Amino acid sequence: MGTRATFEEQTLPAWKRAVLKVGSSLLSATGGLSPHHAVHLAAFVHACHARGREVVIVSSGAVAAGRGVLHAKPHPGAAMAERQALAALGQAKLMGFWQGLFARPVAQVLLTHDDVRDRRRYLNARATLDELLRCGALPIVNENDTVSVDELKLGDNDTLGAIVATLIDADVLFLATDIDGLYDRDPRGNPDAKPMPLVTDPGDDILAMAGGAGSSVGTGGMRTKILAAQRAGAAGIDTVLFNGTRAQVAHALGEDRLTGTRLVAGRSRIAARKHWLRHAPAQPGAILVDAGAVAALRGKGASLLPIGVVGAEGEFRRGDLVEVRMQGAPQPIARGVTQYSSADIRRLARKRSHEIDAVLGYNYGDSILHRDDLSLLDIPAQEGSDV
Repeated sequence: MGTRATFEEQTLPAWKRAVLKVGSSLLSATGGLSPHHAVHLAAFVHACHARGREVVIVSSGAVAAGRGVLHAKPHPGAAMAERQALAALGQAKLMGFWQGLFARPVAQVLLTHDDVRDRRRYLNARATLDELLRCGALPIVNENDTVSVDELKLGDNDTLGAIVATLIDADVLFLATDIDGLYDRDPRGNPDAKPMPLVTDPGDDILAMAGGAGSSVGTGGMRTKILAAQRAGAAGIDTVLFNGTRAQVAHALGEDRLTGTRLVAGRSRIAARKHWLRHAPAQPGAILVDAGAVAALRGKGASLLPIGVVGAEGEFRRGDLVEVRMQGAPQPIARGVTQYSSADIRRLARKRSHEIDAVLGYNYGDSILHRDDLSLLDIPAQEGSDV
């Protein structure tokens, strides 16, 4: 029988914003939650904060914490209502557990399937997470298991990690697991399994190597992690697998040194976002702008502000993908996700950003289209556009 090969250390590319997913196997212990491994993961997050980086944690453990409250033993096939009740009991414990590891305030964010499916709720969730990061809080995200149903669950928390990474436009998704990384075979039954430190654009061949769940506590296995990496990769986000039970691995990760597996997205994050904005079906209608707005969008890479808008055609809602056209021109100059509905835009046309609250009575931001949600189209400049 051979000795299992180890992963060689590699350097991670620079990043600014990340999601760290922590599974139940790293948090659970007899009687509830244990900080044994969590303290090392918290130290990694501390190191990231010290370098001016932003981290969102996707944390399992609410059901395990609920069992600790009731001193109940886990058993397979627990009814949905039982798991929901345990999650409700455990959420407060889980938040207190994480708060005890950080000096900065932690904030609970519970998501459901509808928060991801409905575009307006998706934008609201993203805005909330962005604001929490802006004010220096540490968001702790979980699925709202107390109201979710099996048919509409987001899935395991590896999948939720990929969804959140896409939601906040992260640079990287960190998946803390209880093995060292991805191997070409299941290392638990194959001591000759070879480590795979770098995988580019993971496909079905890589997925076929992944096994099932390795823990009686968690719901995910290596297969769900590869699926999460594929989902994140579609948005241009890299995924990193590392052993969260090893303190030295977590410490090195805070210095951009990885002993584990990096799954590299097939395209850049910006390219993936721009591709979606350019090619996804848009709502009928358009936002109409003046020549000054065209110049600002094309020449400065600016967001579209109300002052440059002259009106709206058709009917669309906040969160819809819409075209942008110069008034009187047949061809669109850009496409983007609108922060305001067509009715709101008609009222905001030619107004300044600081007037939005007074005009509408509410405010979704200073811009009609934020530059991160906007893609310019490669067409000739319109006559008289000043560009």
